[in-house]
Amino acid sequence: MGNDNLAEQAAALVRAKPDAIVSGPELHTRAVQQLTRSIPLIAITEDMVAEGLVASLARPGGNTTGTSLLSPELDGKRQEILIEAVLGAQRIAVLADSNIARPSHLGALQGAARARGIEPLVLAVARPEEIPAAVDKAKTLGAQGLNVLASPMLFVHRRIAIERLTAVRLPAIYQWPDMVEEGGLLGYGPRFAEVQRQRARMVVKILRGAGPADAPVEQPTKFELAIDLKTAKAIGHEFTLSLLQRADQVIE
Repeated sequence: MGNDNLAEQAAALVRAKPDAIVSGPELHTRAVQQLTRSIPLIAITEDMVAEGLVASLARPGGNTTGTSLLSPELDGKRQEILIEAVLGAQRIAVLADSNIARPSHLGALQGAARARGIEPLVLAVARPEEIPAAVDKAKTLGAQGLNVLASPMLFVHRRIAIERLTAVRLPAIYQWPDMVEEGGLLGYGPRFAEVQRQRARMVVKILRGAGPADAPVEQPTKFELAIDLKTAKAIGHEFTLSLLQRADQVIE
């Protein structure tokens, strides 16, 4: 479902009375959840508990279960990796999706950066066409690295960010290691394809009769660090040997 006419699309799905509905991200899941408490929902969102979509990971309750991506924790880990990758950085930026970004999460990232003696900049965008200007602003304000926060919108429109960041020669880290294969400099997290396989297994489990209320929400279990040396060369960036040795994938 797209964001336009979300309520109408959700209503159409519920009226069809399927055996289960696969949903995600948060806004789409919430739209369906408000219309049915009986059709099982298998969702994938950034943080299902914090978003209030389930009661707990172990016992979701209601009709919703699925996959929680651990995004708040991983955004923080990505920031740490970015700081390590940009030695001596005095200022870093985060690119946030204002449709989903929580002030508490952004505040935690800012506090962690300041604890390392680094000035944080928060740049929020609501639409994909705002991404290039935000990247340019980060560069103009002297950011030496940019953390592209977890967001469905920023993932779907990743090419915009990757191309602009490369053009202005600004090091950046992304939500999925898969994005490095498309020209991103750094990526850390679970593999996108593996998360989709994990969700497919959950769908099968529910269709075979498992109740979503008692089917624990799953989380990624394997995280990878990917580095693209081709992009590094294009923007004039060098990595330390220790970071390269820790990477699970290095594209040369």
